[in-house]
Amino acid sequence: MSLTTPVLSVRDLTVAFGGAERSVPVVRGVSFDVFANEVFCIVGESGSGKSVTSLAVAGLLPGAARVSGSIRLGGTEIVGAAPDTLRQVRSRDLGFIFQDPATTLNPVLRVGRQIVEGEVSHGRLKPSDANARAAELLREVDIADPVSRTQQFPHQFSGGMRQRAVIAMAMAGQPRLIIADEPTTALDVTVQAQVLSLLQRRQAETSAAVILITHDLGVVAEVAHRVAVMYAGRIVEAGTVDGIFASPRHPYTRALLRSIPRGGAVGARLDAIPGQPPTAEALPAGCPFHSRCVLGKDRDACRAEEPPLQAVEGRHEAACHFTDETRIPAAPRRGESPALTVGQVGQILLEVDALKVHFPVQSGILKRIVGRVRAVDGVNLTVRAGETVSLVGESGCGKTTTARTIMGLIPATDGDVRFEGRSIRNLSPGRMREARRWMQYVFQDPYAALNPVLPVEEVVAEPLRLHGLYEEAGGAGRIAELFEMVGLSRKMFGRYPSEFSGGQRQRVGIARALALNPRLLILDEPVSALDVSIQAQVLNLLQDLQRELQLAYLFISHNLSVVQHISNRVAVMYLGRIVEQGTRDELYNMPSHPYTQSLLSAAPIADPSLGRTRHRIILEGEIPNPAAPPSGCTFHPRCFRANDRCRRDAPGARHLPDTSTLVACHYPDIAAANPMVRGASMESGE
Repeated sequence: MSLTTPVLSVRDLTVAFGGAERSVPVVRGVSFDVFANEVFCIVGESGSGKSVTSLAVAGLLPGAARVSGSIRLGGTEIVGAAPDTLRQVRSRDLGFIFQDPATTLNPVLRVGRQIVEGEVSHGRLKPSDANARAAELLREVDIADPVSRTQQFPHQFSGGMRQRAVIAMAMAGQPRLIIADEPTTALDVTVQAQVLSLLQRRQAETSAAVILITHDLGVVAEVAHRVAVMYAGRIVEAGTVDGIFASPRHPYTRALLRSIPRGGAVGARLDAIPGQPPTAEALPAGCPFHSRCVLGKDRDACRAEEPPLQAVEGRHEAACHFTDETRIPAAPRRGESPALTVGQVGQILLEVDALKVHFPVQSGILKRIVGRVRAVDGVNLTVRAGETVSLVGESGCGKTTTARTIMGLIPATDGDVRFEGRSIRNLSPGRMREARRWMQYVFQDPYAALNPVLPVEEVVAEPLRLHGLYEEAGGAGRIAELFEMVGLSRKMFGRYPSEFSGGQRQRVGIARALALNPRLLILDEPVSALDVSIQAQVLNLLQDLQRELQLAYLFISHNLSVVQHISNRVAVMYLGRIVEQGTRDELYNMPSHPYTQSLLSAAPIADPSLGRTRHRIILEGEIPNPAAPPSGCTFHPRCFRANDRCRRDAPGARHLPDTSTLVACHYPDIAAANPMVRGASMESGE
């Protein structure tokens, strides 16, 4: 990392929206430098101004935005620059990687054309050389068969491949600055590891400066050189990644780090930040964080005056009146969190027996069946009363299909689902509705799951009305009780889902699921779309409810830190099958299937020193097509341990000696230590 002349220099950047009479400041006096061969991370909750700052740097804000201050990229001033100047800068000096590659890429243009479109339009590449150059760029980002891939459309690429194609597009002109806005948020942990490894490699090859915007503090710990923490439109702390994680000097940074799941005892309570971040339209007087701050909540200085960003130690800066009082550890050590009393795990509540879900593949005008997609292919699973069983695996492995089949939302092809010992497969619609009274589903996207035209109290009351139990349950009083149970106020009655934050909407979804007093909740990625601070609030809520109501949870997630925090048992799925399952501690401390080891080693850790020393397994390639799965063990094309037997024979599940672990592998090998904690004993491809 070169700290000579900065590639990018931002000074006193202010961005406001709205007219002169009602100006809403979204970014307020932000200043920072970014140097060549450096990764500068900007972190903070949604609405803190991270993305608006990056769009201002790229000159991509809408015309209604009022921008002041200075942004110098190389020798060019971005603020107030003419459109032609901005186009030249973006084509020559700046590459932008957006959060969602599906919306970045034009769905009706071939991928190859889009990757080199900028170079061709600016005259740096002849049209006759475009295809060869596009193939070269795809090859550089590790996309197999790049020549044929240039002729495909975005929908023919997986999510990880689309993001790699966007990286190739951003780096086509070898820019001096790359801005990556949440580039791995929607990706599985294994694909995330591939993308981050690729981004780091390409940066090293070009010596580019990188601004990485993310809310994943594990990613920050692993790739950043310096970090800026934003809150309410300002940078409230900035410093080296080691300094920020080891000794944060702003209470907000410290609270963010303490809210991360760290693998304590099941039932351990996360140290969540209370309340919600303020909106730009209604910033409080004084320090915007004071109402949520353990140091400044009752102090006059914090309520009256907003502290400036100032040096506290070397190049470490913080905007707090009481930085000396923040000289305490950023986060508890692993296992330090106080454990809560967890309810007793009871009898088997849910049994999934050899479940299969195969979708027909049809072709031609006669819709002949020419194959089948084996979305779920022989899953066995049990959930006991009062326990949390987590399903983990990459997208497309069959987690959500399994959950929706359990609920009767998708018909099973074979196998059985039993609830309290009674089969619920092939029930009539009326009988299935009755069975669902005891099983409820919390969806990943709370906004899509809630009826937007109903006030939230009616959304929560709807299950009671459908079952004819509204008056019997207590009517409006029961709804108020449910709101209180999930940390909402009855004063919110009359509002619509669009008026709530993401975390509040998820609480409404949980209240709706609890209305019928179910015994089992199926939670499908319930915190994946939430900031780390709101995620901690929802996880605490789920654990409180489980303890009070003796609920069982089937918890689906790709966030392995969250799974480790909340689970009693864990099952790992790959291509429609469970390849390993056992207790949480067995699976995390002694993973035996190479896929489980790969998942755990790829998961980011919010500890910079630990992240630098561990070995990682970067899985190569994509998940095979479930319509044409590989012969033998379906994981063998990506496995670092595979041999001819693996290619020929499918392994059955077997118990490992002296454990409760079931593993489907010919050559299970217990790792010497949890790869998330002390470093894996394996290397990629060896």
